[in-house]
Amino acid sequence: MAEHGLRHRRLAVTSCSPCFTLENSVDIQEVPMTKSVVLADPRGFCAGVDRAILTVQTILKAAESSGKLHREDGLPPVYVRRQIVHNKHVVEDLAGQGAVFVQELSEIPDAAAAAGIPVVFSAHGVSPVVKSEAQRRGMHVVDATCPLVGKVHREVLRFVREGYEIVYIGHKGHDEAVGVVGESPEHVHLIEHESDVDSLDFAPDTKLVLLSQTTLSVDETAGTIAALKARFPWIEEPPSSDICYATSNRQAAVKLVAQQSDCVVIVGSANSSNSVRLMEVAQEGLGERGKAYRVDDANELDPSWFEGVESVGISSGASVPDELVSGVIDTLRNQGFTGMKSVETIKENMHFVLPAELRRKK
Repeated sequence: MAEHGLRHRRLAVTSCSPCFTLENSVDIQEVPMTKSVVLADPRGFCAGVDRAILTVQTILKAAESSGKLHREDGLPPVYVRRQIVHNKHVVEDLAGQGAVFVQELSEIPDAAAAAGIPVVFSAHGVSPVVKSEAQRRGMHVVDATCPLVGKVHREVLRFVREGYEIVYIGHKGHDEAVGVVGESPEHVHLIEHESDVDSLDFAPDTKLVLLSQTTLSVDETAGTIAALKARFPWIEEPPSSDICYATSNRQAAVKLVAQQSDCVVIVGSANSSNSVRLMEVAQEGLGERGKAYRVDDANELDPSWFEGVESVGISSGASVPDELVSGVIDTLRNQGFTGMKSVETIKENMHFVLPAELRRKK
């Protein structure tokens, strides 16, 4: 399929296990100028987002190769339940290539299931109820759930089998949280804030374990975890953190960027949990010195934000294509921010293979 629309970094899909290399140093490359951009690195796409987008692109490419991109029966080449990732530009681009996005499986006609049209589950994961409905209707499901989110789902099932009650820190209504809680609604107790701990009531002999949404941060959950441990000293934590590596890395980078900037712009959609949190982390780093903003793209920039500003920090959420960041940089360059400083905190080399449903076809 000819490349068009947004360009996405491609994944290496030959390895069956993720790899991750770290360089625990801060590498700052500077081109000194009067007014400059301070660019966070890492930023943008994480491995789970890359994998989810590539999943839909792979299905579209296969449909085009087989002459089924535009079917005689009027059915699309692929359905995607909810936004594949929380970025409107990515969704619009894939929709322009032929993907049809639905909120619920009930929007997909029976004829599509009978024809074997692929139905992709988004990177945020789904509950067993959704999986059961798809199975009942005979849908050809391709599950693009991020493997790190899938890990939390498996933890829920394991701890429930072992007789635990699970306290889950997450955002109510977020697709990821809905899917995780849906694994065992009677045993998973969702809380958002430290103040929510008071609403929980467990007997001292209750086996308790703490899990969290992957797009939160260590800083964001610290107060809530401390309150949980104070009230329920016996609560356990999983062997490894549920917080996504990309979430932690991007927040660490934006903290340093904020220290060197007069204001910070985060590129990301309003419904992206990690993008919103990046803006909050940037604001915490700026303090009273300046303000942090979130935009979907360069069109939302307000020139008044940069009056009297010498340096603008820039980062982006884990579901944001880098060309959207480039658009912001270009706009700022036209406003006189011609210098460039890159703040690199860590090297990322995480890759996830395509979903099994697609690998089996190769």
